[in-house]
Amino acid sequence: MSTDTHVSNRWSSRYAYILAATGAAVGLGNIWKFPYIMGENGGGAFVLVYLLCILFIGIPVMMAEVVIGKRGRSTPANAVAHCATESGKSSHWSIIGSMGVLSGFLILSFYVVIAGWAAAYVFFAGTGEFSAAAANPVTHTEAIQSLFVGLITNVNQLLIWTTLIVAAVIFVISKGVKGGLETAVTYLMPALLVLLVGIMLYSAVVGDFAAAFSFMFDVDFSKLTIEGVLVALGHAFFTLSLASGIMMMYGAYLPKGVSIAKTSIMIAIADTVVALIAGLAIYPIVFASGLEATAGPGLLFQSLSIAFGNMPFGDLVGTLFFIMIVFAAFTSAIALLEASAAYLVERQGFSRVKAAVTSGLGVWLLSLLTIFSFAGAEWTKLSFGMGGDIFEFLDYITANVMLPLGGLLISIFVGWIMKKEMVKEDLNLAEWQFNAVLLLLRWVAPIAIIFVFANSIGLLKLLN
Repeated sequence: MSTDTHVSNRWSSRYAYILAATGAAVGLGNIWKFPYIMGENGGGAFVLVYLLCILFIGIPVMMAEVVIGKRGRSTPANAVAHCATESGKSSHWSIIGSMGVLSGFLILSFYVVIAGWAAAYVFFAGTGEFSAAAANPVTHTEAIQSLFVGLITNVNQLLIWTTLIVAAVIFVISKGVKGGLETAVTYLMPALLVLLVGIMLYSAVVGDFAAAFSFMFDVDFSKLTIEGVLVALGHAFFTLSLASGIMMMYGAYLPKGVSIAKTSIMIAIADTVVALIAGLAIYPIVFASGLEATAGPGLLFQSLSIAFGNMPFGDLVGTLFFIMIVFAAFTSAIALLEASAAYLVERQGFSRVKAAVTSGLGVWLLSLLTIFSFAGAEWTKLSFGMGGDIFEFLDYITANVMLPLGGLLISIFVGWIMKKEMVKEDLNLAEWQFNAVLLLLRWVAPIAIIFVFANSIGLLKLLN
């Protein structure tokens, strides 16, 4: 592959890369999705399995993705093709990169809608909706729940908030790597962490922290199903932004001399810590307010809104908190769109602005499927043996099939297809450390991921 297709952008420093990659990983997966799927799958036992998935599968696969991106110095499909041809293998392996970009695009189509919810809640908190609901303690919970349902079933509202999110993402992407991506995460990520810790401390004081801690960390495997194990594995990919084109793209911008292994571990630790803090911020309020831990996707918006309605300066704090939620979603959204925009720049000759607008418009059009799914439009209902609607299908197919399949192919490609010497050179690890990573990529990750597919096509249910 000629080098003229390689990207020329670089992160300004190791710190900038860690912040950007952490920003990509830390998002709605940590603060919105992790707490409610933990509640649905047994609490502590699920957390333990999830942490094991991060350690033994997530981190090695992240390293593998960054190796491909850094060595290929190109958009995902080109980067994989470059590494394959350099190893004397077929350039058709580029399908791994293409599939990752497609996965990221599909995820972003519903991700921007959920981010729109958070943007709407900034408005709700700022206009006193939470405190107004709290004025009547008898109907407080019902009023907050009604506010949430009213939002997600209103097509016009969702269109407005989703469009605002997409427009903001397009603006940042159009500014490039340093002027857009790097500048955005430099300010947004520290602010998010500070406020999230503040909410956790508040929850510890006013909520049922003991019950929340017990729920999250007391391990009872009787509450964990094989489906829960597979959800934990799928979420490990979702939350670390694996197999979605992000880490390959960000790896392509990685400066020379930066340790792939160390930074991957740091990013995974930061991502996991944020997910656990989010749980400790939300569940004390959930239990103290008598809400169900299995409340589903609305858990964040309902449980925290109840707390803000009852606390001093709750409207102000609630406004700031949901601004931070928007920031968390935003840093992931710009990462998800970057691979698509970079492809249009590199392969189609688009200007940066034209690429950002084109890819952003595509995401916006696709987001309509999710918007109308939440609104209950009849045409979004699925009847071919799956049930549910288009949003549930997109959520399931990406988290439980496409991301793990991408992870499987990445593991096989770096573990078996790329020349061992090339991988070792880029990882720059001690011999025993490299052999451990290679073992995980060659055997542990593929075997674990295959269970996802056995489950998704019903084999495990047939065996039970």
